Amino acid sequence: MARKANADTANTGRLKQIALTYKMTRKADPKVGLVVAAVGIVTFGVLLAIGFLIDHPVYAGILGFLLAFLAMAIVFGRRAERAAFGQMEGQPGAAAAVLENVGRGWTTTPAVAMNRSQDVVHRAVGKAGIVLVAEGNANRLKNLLAAEKKKMARIMPDVPVHDIIVGKGEGEVPLKKVRTTLLKLPRVLSGPQITATNDRLRAMGDLMSNMPLPKGPMPKGMRMPRGGKMR
Repeated sequence: MARKANADTANTGRLKQIALTYKMTRKADPKVGLVVAAVGIVTFGVLLAIGFLIDHPVYAGILGFLLAFLAMAIVFGRRAERAAFGQMEGQPGAAAAVLENVGRGWTTTPAVAMNRSQDVVHRAVGKAGIVLVAEGNANRLKNLLAAEKKKMARIMPDVPVHDIIVGKGEGEVPLKKVRTTLLKLPRVLSGPQITATNDRLRAMGDLMSNMPLPKGPMPKGMRMPRGGKMR
């Protein structure tokens, strides 16, 4: 009975999550319901028509139903993801949120460097080495990235360091492509090397552990160290 109750609770939670995702997606993509329904109907209709042609409408109908459901789930997932990225675009901390969901094997440390204009650099460590992901004004970020890369080269000389600036300008990576870009980087570190790198960086400390910041916009009265960077 307990297992059945837990299963029912889990199913109810999933349905609520799907409903919430649909509502959020529809705000940014009003046609999502029509598109998903059209995909399902067309897929089912095509398979059913093939079933009549080969004189097996029942089997083709069952297969069509399953494939239609799968196609609808894929299309809805992609449009929901696109809507989510659209809402996150330009929001402070959006890149950090994406990095947190890159997947297993990656360790993310948000806001390892920041200036008074709230341009920020996040750090991710994985098989590709160290990846510095910056968001904010590209011109101002150059100094932040250069300083952070210099520090990484000094304390971790044997670990590759990559940098990404999130944005839509030339040489920048759109928010929705950050995860893909990270996963395409060449894998050069083994599991033990990743652990050793994380341990050393953790021992070194960073902005978030040494000086906790309140969530949201930086308080107007907050003073910054000279040089415009917090460490």
